[in-house]
Amino acid sequence: MAQETELKLSLDPQHLPRLLAHPRLAAQAPRREHLLNTYFDTATLALMQQRMAVRERQVGERTLLTVKTAGHSVGGLSRRNEWEAPTTPGRFDFAALVDDAALASQLTALAGELVPVFRTDFMRCSWLLEHGGAQVEVALDEGFISAGAAREALLELELELKSGPQEALLDLARVLSLGTPGQAEPSPWLHPSDRSKAERGLALFLGQQRSALAGGAATH
Repeated sequence: MAQETELKLSLDPQHLPRLLAHPRLAAQAPRREHLLNTYFDTATLALMQQRMAVRERQVGERTLLTVKTAGHSVGGLSRRNEWEAPTTPGRFDFAALVDDAALASQLTALAGELVPVFRTDFMRCSWLLEHGGAQVEVALDEGFISAGAAREALLELELELKSGPQEALLDLARVLSLGTPGQAEPSPWLHPSDRSKAERGLALFLGQQRSALAGGAATH
């Protein structure tokens, strides 16, 4: 098990050039990956009710199974438990993945009921930076979230702590928000966000369900 500590920030597309021109990012070529993610739950959304997420991620030829538990998020800074390992698509081997016996047993009991609920499809550009005595992965995700016919744009910046003090995340966010020297911005343009991709996907899914029910009722 790993504990994920990250700071999530939202930004407007018009500020992308400014972010990418920042000296801390422009100094190195980013790693680029296309990430296709499918989130699963039961028909009764048993995982959502416990603020857990089960995800399959396709990265090139690899498929990764991920489990995330409920965490704590304030001002965009979140901490939660996470398990991730290579898998075969559609195979939910929670007993091998999760080292918490009670949680593994709970997920195994639900495995046969899990169905795709929503997807995220985005390009990730990432940089590994040293800052304030910490190692931080800066990841820029740009793409979309979809649930059935519903779809919304995705653009966010994640700062994930790989090692070192947590305070480095907040300070690096401050440094990045200053932008390129000499290009001052009169108003904030990087905004803390407490909504995870899973939360946004579920909201989209539930909205799609409500629309379908309303449409069905209107035909009767």
